[in-house]
Amino acid sequence: MNTRPLTRMAHAFLLCLTLVLFTSACAEAQSCQEPATTIYEKASPAVIYIHAISINPYRQAERVEHIVGSGFIIDSEGLVLTNSHVAFGRQSLSVKLDDGTVLPAHLLGADPIFDIAVLQIPKPQNGLLPTVKLGDSDQLRVGEEVLALGNPLGLDQSLTRGIVSAMNRILPPTFFSLQEPLIQVDTPINHGNSGGPLLNRCGEVVGITTAVISNAQNIGLVIPINLAKAVLPELLKQGHLIRPWLGFHGQFIDDNLKNILRIPLRTGFLVEVIEPGSPAEQAKLQGGDLEMTIAGNDFLLGGDIIIAMNGKTFNTPENIAAAIKDLKVGGEVDLTIFREGKPLQVKYKLPERPQLPADVSGQSAAVPVSSHQLKVKPLFRF
Repeated sequence: MNTRPLTRMAHAFLLCLTLVLFTSACAEAQSCQEPATTIYEKASPAVIYIHAISINPYRQAERVEHIVGSGFIIDSEGLVLTNSHVAFGRQSLSVKLDDGTVLPAHLLGADPIFDIAVLQIPKPQNGLLPTVKLGDSDQLRVGEEVLALGNPLGLDQSLTRGIVSAMNRILPPTFFSLQEPLIQVDTPINHGNSGGPLLNRCGEVVGITTAVISNAQNIGLVIPINLAKAVLPELLKQGHLIRPWLGFHGQFIDDNLKNILRIPLRTGFLVEVIEPGSPAEQAKLQGGDLEMTIAGNDFLLGGDIIIAMNGKTFNTPENIAAAIKDLKVGGEVDLTIFREGKPLQVKYKLPERPQLPADVSGQSAAVPVSSHQLKVKPLFRF
């Protein structure tokens, strides 16, 4: 039997199928190349101007602060996503819609660590509130064009464009930051952009503009929208995120630091500070007392080094993140620590983590892009 004609037919069929799939893929890619003008016209009605007022009763002068930020409507019932540093702890909140309507806003939930907040604004008596579509931040690629919408310096409904400069940017590599890998963009953003949407070329929200790197040019940081979608149900239900309280913080140390210092160290998580009243303090974990700066990075040496948690070795930041993810309020943590040249075991129960002053008043390499100059809280407490 001659099979050559069938082989040719098969090749022809596969070629046609490849062309069809390629054409379909190209058509799909082209469908996500909306002009910036079209994206702006569709998205801007759902982007709002947020004005917040807070008061510091402990000051004698300049007691009242006015904060200007951005947000975007994600539900026709009036749900708004923004940054926690824009809305959390404010005395009053109001928003201005695209059509100039001014409405009161109510804070439903906020997480200062991830810097995400959700507000409720009143529904209109007639019609529906405009909304934006939430996209998939996991599909973003470095070099992809993105657009930022917001109210920089109070100039409402301003659009800027740029590209994704990096993905999974972690500042610095400590526990909570490992759970919040940020998107780095070169899109021009300024004070007042905080809480505004970052849009892809489909006009979908892929992130929440949150901060810029101080003393840098066009290095902006954006919260992935997939993180916001993941925590939104708990923020709506509880008003905050429930986390176990380990009670210490510090940073990962690797073999490079060991080789530089040439002192007894182990690869793992360096405990630098123990939080007062925490379960770590009760378990007598030890923080550092020797300040050292190496290649521009600050360390507080001399404390315990955690080399394993619940049987999981702390030899990479990814392993640390995986171990932390498995912890639950009410559970127990079993730490293997390195102290004074020998390993020790420490166990304690994990209560719910309270809100701590450093969550909202610390310092970081990044500063928020709301309209006032309050330093951003560390994203990296646990």
